[in-house]
Amino acid sequence: MKLTFLGTGTSTGVPQMRCDCEVCRSSDPRDNRLRCSALLEIEEGLPGILIDCGPDFRSQMLREQSPDLACAVLTHSHYDHVGGVDDLRPYAYSAPGEHFPLYCQADVAADLRARIPYCFTEHPYAGVPQFDLRIVEAYKTFSIDLGRGVTVEVLPLEIIHGKLPILGYRFDSLAYITDASYVPERTVEALRGVDTLVINALRHEPHFSHLNLRQALDVIELTAPRQAYLTHFSHQIGLHSELLKILPENVHPASDRRQIIITDDKTLNYGSRNNLS
Repeated sequence: MKLTFLGTGTSTGVPQMRCDCEVCRSSDPRDNRLRCSALLEIEEGLPGILIDCGPDFRSQMLREQSPDLACAVLTHSHYDHVGGVDDLRPYAYSAPGEHFPLYCQADVAADLRARIPYCFTEHPYAGVPQFDLRIVEAYKTFSIDLGRGVTVEVLPLEIIHGKLPILGYRFDSLAYITDASYVPERTVEALRGVDTLVINALRHEPHFSHLNLRQALDVIELTAPRQAYLTHFSHQIGLHSELLKILPENVHPASDRRQIIITDDKTLNYGSRNNLS
């Protein structure tokens, strides 16, 4: 199982426009963050699972040489997580008569129908991306067929984002959570025993709709994964190089294009396409 961080930034991205702080001026490529998204590959040679599809999706896919996708799982419908759905066109009509699967909650499906209604009309115009909206619910496992007889079981997990219930996802030994401000006890229990946890940590100071660094570390301590990766950073998290110095040994700041690999014996290797720490 391999997870590639396509983007690790918050809704503004990093650097943030009209900001002259040291992070936004940094020449370290690890401090340059596109909007938050990830690509999960269960087995080499099979299409991957896209986790969220933000406004940087096109750039992210071109950078990764446009890998095959089986579907997308969506955490919620805020623009920085679904703003690139229309750019799924090359995937959404590549097979005649087939619609690209989007797994999401009912409220997300309703938002997408309202935002991009041309994708869901009875007689769409030529070239329009078409989607198969597959409704999922927290704590109800569903399966994704990747082809060649390989399926993956996915457990949606309820996460609170400000006042909005959204979803995180557990894929066997890997769990991915973003935009949490509170992780319910039932979700904490469902995360226990996971090998690798990805979780958001917006900044050092408290925020009304996102975990800050201390709160993210508290969730990691409660769930006790072997390794954890932090994502969805704002420029207020500070320099990547400085963040490395203050995190526990088993907690790592994610960066764009970083890959983590979990083998059958749950040995984790981590690195990036840019050979960065």
